[in-house]
Amino acid sequence: MATQGILLGYGNPLLDISVQGTSAFLEKYGLKADNAILAEDKHKPMYEEMIKEFEDVEYVPGGATLNTIRVAQWLLQVPEATSFIGCIGHDKFGETLASAAKNAGVLGKFQYTNKEPTGTCAVICTGKQRSLVANLAAANCFTEDHLDIAENWAAVENAKYIYFAGYPLTVCPSAMLRIAKFAADNNKIVSMNMSAPFLCTFFKEPMLKLLPYVDYWFGNESEAADFSKANDLGTTDIKEIAEKIANWEKVNTTRKRIVILTQGADATIVYAEGKVTSYDVHPINQDDLVDTNGAGDAFVGGFLAKLITGQSIDDCVNEGHRVANIILQHTGCTFN
Repeated sequence: MATQGILLGYGNPLLDISVQGTSAFLEKYGLKADNAILAEDKHKPMYEEMIKEFEDVEYVPGGATLNTIRVAQWLLQVPEATSFIGCIGHDKFGETLASAAKNAGVLGKFQYTNKEPTGTCAVICTGKQRSLVANLAAANCFTEDHLDIAENWAAVENAKYIYFAGYPLTVCPSAMLRIAKFAADNNKIVSMNMSAPFLCTFFKEPMLKLLPYVDYWFGNESEAADFSKANDLGTTDIKEIAEKIANWEKVNTTRKRIVILTQGADATIVYAEGKVTSYDVHPINQDDLVDTNGAGDAFVGGFLAKLITGQSIDDCVNEGHRVANIILQHTGCTFN
């Protein structure tokens, strides 16, 4: 059963600024139609320009980890079954994020900073695709000593399930490793998402330090391909990649690692207990498809919600597909 504080997420909280953009706007800032990157100096002016240039700008509390945690909380329906750790600014956007987490039933253990404003993520939708440009700002200011505060570490101790998106590897991998090691020592279940192809290459070292502590490893086909290339796995076959990641060194040997790789509209690949299983996604009418942003995060949220309540892998994947289908019909990671 789900209990208070059973699932903890640590990640980069961001406020999504979402618009229906144009290919010309993407080209102006050197962006790809279906990709996720960190903002460089050349991208900083685009946030203000988006607000001025496009109509119907939407502000959606986000960040990959918080999206997943909010979805899991929505499904578990136990007040504060989930908690979240991350850094925000002392500003209006920070208030919006903290309020959204609280209203969703998530127990926020935020670190606040005056050094940077709350992080934002530009979401430029063109047709059925989206380009994400994250300006971490305050999220980039998270420090490991936030875990030394008794009430924050209590959230780690109380959790039975831990979830990381891959993005905090760019911020404070030492905090992730500290939590993961504690989890392994105390037989807690750790899950992690590769989150973006560039992380598999440019943040390969901290990712590989965490991998031995992870019980459930999530990703998509692009991330799997980059992970394979970066680590010389010698294959482009997604099933073989899943198998090799599953059999990577593991610290907590009481259970085998399970690897879950999504492929958009194509079948999801799961490697568990020595075999590969393919799961067809839930079909969606193209006219109902609004925005792919957050669908992957929602899939993991649905998967974890079923995992926490003791359901089978089949049920976990099916719930992930069901929830992702719902999110695809909304702007960002939003739901009724």
